[in-house]
Amino acid sequence: MDASMFASLRTSAIPTGRGGGRAVDPKIEVISRLPSTPRAAPPILFVHGAWHAAWCWDEFFLDYFAAHGYAAHALSLRGHGASDGRGGLHRCRVRHYVDDVATVAAALPSSPILVGHSMGGFVVQKLLETRSSPAAFLLASIPPNGARSMFVRLMRNWPLDVLKANATLSLWPIVSDPDRAHRLLFSAATSRDEVVRYHRQLQDESMLGFLDCLALERVAANLVRSPINVIGAADDAIVAGYEIRATARAYGAEAVVFDHVAHDMMLDPSWRTVADSMIQKLDAQFGEPRLERRRGRSRQAEPVKAGAAPV
Repeated sequence: MDASMFASLRTSAIPTGRGGGRAVDPKIEVISRLPSTPRAAPPILFVHGAWHAAWCWDEFFLDYFAAHGYAAHALSLRGHGASDGRGGLHRCRVRHYVDDVATVAAALPSSPILVGHSMGGFVVQKLLETRSSPAAFLLASIPPNGARSMFVRLMRNWPLDVLKANATLSLWPIVSDPDRAHRLLFSAATSRDEVVRYHRQLQDESMLGFLDCLALERVAANLVRSPINVIGAADDAIVAGYEIRATARAYGAEAVVFDHVAHDMMLDPSWRTVADSMIQKLDAQFGEPRLERRRGRSRQAEPVKAGAAPV
């Protein structure tokens, strides 16, 4: 599929692989970055976590993976980013987010590699209970047994903010202050200016969706048959190391934990280290990238930007 085909994801319909389309309600934002010389590998679909949207992958990851030959796509779950449903965000459940990922995945030319961060990792796991993927990466993910330990940790460290969130049925109070968001999401090495810029793009999250992750939903890990890669961050203030290791054990995987990296590893100053480890695993599974020949020299493919808009 070429860049012009994926530019059609900017319309109000998701195209099928045969060039047709069907209406989608709600409209889901997808940001796509396509390599000029694509490799023979599945596309990658990135799924964000709470308070975020597709923009968090577009900062560094999408272009970087496209430059390594992978068609890279990130969606904004309903009620997030430029997707429809912001007014009904408080009614969104994990099952709705699973539907969004499934809908976008079905519009891609082949079953995608799935990358889920935090709550997005939980969504990916729920999707994989009933569907397969060539590979999946869980980054700082909520474990299969839910987010109860995370809630206890938040309650212990920021009790007033959690109580306010419960009283208002809004998760925004937990990240409403840039300094608090810095401690929760970003590493100490992230500059204040960068934190403020990222914080401006954060948003509220569904309390019902959080309750699903907390106690109402569990992942039946025994139903997941896709290859799972588990990645954690040593300086993560939300997901603890033992939770990362528990997730890895559930899937018979080996956890990879990066030192001096915080929860938002895709925005961390060391993001490239995380991305390189993922690309190394993908290259091992799908083969080395094809190199584009130009004037007798080889160079790695450069990304083609397909833009960002609702689909």
